[in-house]
Amino acid sequence: MAEALDVASGVIAVVDMSAKALGLCSQYAGAVKNAKADIELLGKEVADFLATIQNLQELLNGPRGKALESSQDVCSAISDAVSTLAALAQMLVPATSRKVMSRVGVRSLTWPFKWKDVEKIIQQLARCRDTISLALSVDQMALIQNVDHKLVIDRLRIAEGASFDSHAEANNPTCLPNTRVELLEDVSRWIADPNSKTIFWLNGMAGTGKSTIARTVARTRSDHGDLGGSFFFKRGEADRGNLAKFIPTLARQLASRMPGIAPDIKNAIDADPGICGKTVREQFEKLIQEPLSKAIEAIKVPSWIVMVIDALDECERDEDIRLLIRILSRTPALRFRLRVFLTSRPELPIRLEFSQVRDTYQDVILHEIPSKIVAKDIQTYLAEEFNQMREDFNAAAREDRKLPPDWPGHESVAELTKMAVPLFIFAATLCRFIGERRCGSPPMQLRKVLDHGKSSSGSQFDLTYGPILRSQLDGQLSEDDRAQIIQDFRLVIGTIITLADPLSASCLSRLLDTRPDVVDTRLDMLHSVLSVQSDDSPVRLLHLSFRDYLVEPDQEATNAFWVNERSAHQTLAQNCLRVMAARLRENICGMSYPGMRRSAVDSQRIAEVLPREVQYACRFWAHHWTASSCGENDGMAVYGFFKEHLLHWVEAMSLLGRAREVIGMLRQTAWWIGVSSPQRRPLKVLI
Repeated sequence: MAEALDVASGVIAVVDMSAKALGLCSQYAGAVKNAKADIELLGKEVADFLATIQNLQELLNGPRGKALESSQDVCSAISDAVSTLAALAQMLVPATSRKVMSRVGVRSLTWPFKWKDVEKIIQQLARCRDTISLALSVDQMALIQNVDHKLVIDRLRIAEGASFDSHAEANNPTCLPNTRVELLEDVSRWIADPNSKTIFWLNGMAGTGKSTIARTVARTRSDHGDLGGSFFFKRGEADRGNLAKFIPTLARQLASRMPGIAPDIKNAIDADPGICGKTVREQFEKLIQEPLSKAIEAIKVPSWIVMVIDALDECERDEDIRLLIRILSRTPALRFRLRVFLTSRPELPIRLEFSQVRDTYQDVILHEIPSKIVAKDIQTYLAEEFNQMREDFNAAAREDRKLPPDWPGHESVAELTKMAVPLFIFAATLCRFIGERRCGSPPMQLRKVLDHGKSSSGSQFDLTYGPILRSQLDGQLSEDDRAQIIQDFRLVIGTIITLADPLSASCLSRLLDTRPDVVDTRLDMLHSVLSVQSDDSPVRLLHLSFRDYLVEPDQEATNAFWVNERSAHQTLAQNCLRVMAARLRENICGMSYPGMRRSAVDSQRIAEVLPREVQYACRFWAHHWTASSCGENDGMAVYGFFKEHLLHWVEAMSLLGRAREVIGMLRQTAWWIGVSSPQRRPLKVLI
């Protein structure tokens, strides 16, 4: 940064001195006859030098100024130019004072240089100008190459929101100071030890804080400069629930974070433009392994490169989970200097696959960490949250309602800590619930939690989510009101936890064909378990365990808010068909002629004719339809839709850049449509 400031300040000085020297040369040109050729040559060189400097000044002030890599050469040339121009200006200013000059006039000026002196100055300025021009040419070429690399690498289609520092992850927490200390130190030692295994598997049951630790590790390694990339799986978000964009996402992050690797990744894409359509193993070899190997040989990367992969259990296909573990476990740590920090629940497919590759990883089981250590960390977290909650409440409360400095008291914190261990999600969710002013004051909310804890004999997740759900029915409600609230909850929240990709509240109301206030009312009461930022922002689950709790089959008899997954999928499938039938039509964008390229259609126009809920319906109707195990009558509904709108749907998918997904969706639904059609013919005959 200091170097760039030297260049910038030097440029300003050179511009001022060049202008001054040109002005003085102009005075001499009008007053001195015997050195006219020398004056013109010197003036021309100063003018040319000034033009070069002004070009440099424009580049420095422009958006690419900070990217100049040869600023040391430029700085040196400018320094020489400052000295040369300063000496030139000093020689051109006559020894007499300005008052004397104004009395005798410019005609008394005498050219102070011999030709050899002029030639020397011209050569010095020319050398400086050539050095600056060459440096700028080198930088411009580097910038052009970087732009080319970026254009190629940007062709990698990534899973939006998957990286730890994405907008989708922005509000999710990292570990508080003085919590998880020993574990984080273990991770740091594993990264630094050249004899460590490739994989560090942090596993633990739901709610034990795995994702928070993963974000902390990713943030720490990013600050350290050795984070290659991160991928946070999330079930219910289309691109984050499978491996389709897993490798391209990591490769693009790797190219951005480690510029020395970018050219090799770019070359891999140039050599095989269709690489993202190949197998995951081949993608990993071409976009990660080989570029890493070449960059390491050229010493263009840190000693170790860390990849953080969170919530592998939320990858939807067991085959993908096993495949990824096999690929990562067969990557030699020393050869590629790769460290993979991976978190998951101890689900059966993951445990089975890791049992096959015993010597390639080390692990820590979160829920087996001594309860005393976990309790201390949870108590630290609760104390921090309650302090902030008390300050926020007191800032707006009347004097007689302010909470005392010791609220909620040691006894309450100890009781909550005991209820929470070993689940950090319990502490985090209940703190959000207690601080939620829509439902009541913090003391009132705290009392609900403690009372529920005393009366409940259910699981820890019942202790976590029970008070939140019960608060939906607080107040003097008739049986009809209670039934309506539960029905609305199952429609709105049941949809949110079933969606393949999150939608905003406004899109939800249109997709479900229900009033916006119905959606908003249900969401207003659930900010402690849902991320609801604005009417146009996607509504997201804060933790997957809430979904698990709502759909758990054992909860059907005891939880009034239990959600039937199959029914939720069926409702969504029917609404997707309804939305598409209402909005899709031939030439929906009004293209001027058949065969017009999609790239020629304005993206804003596509968004206007295909709103977000219509896009969702086009992409995921088949997913919900097959997940609902629809019967023959439902197949008739799809058959009728296809008879009227098949080509309209294909056109819409093409406009959305999803044309390749059409065949897979047709194969996915072909049998159902075939057996449900009146003619009982296979789908390929129908279309």
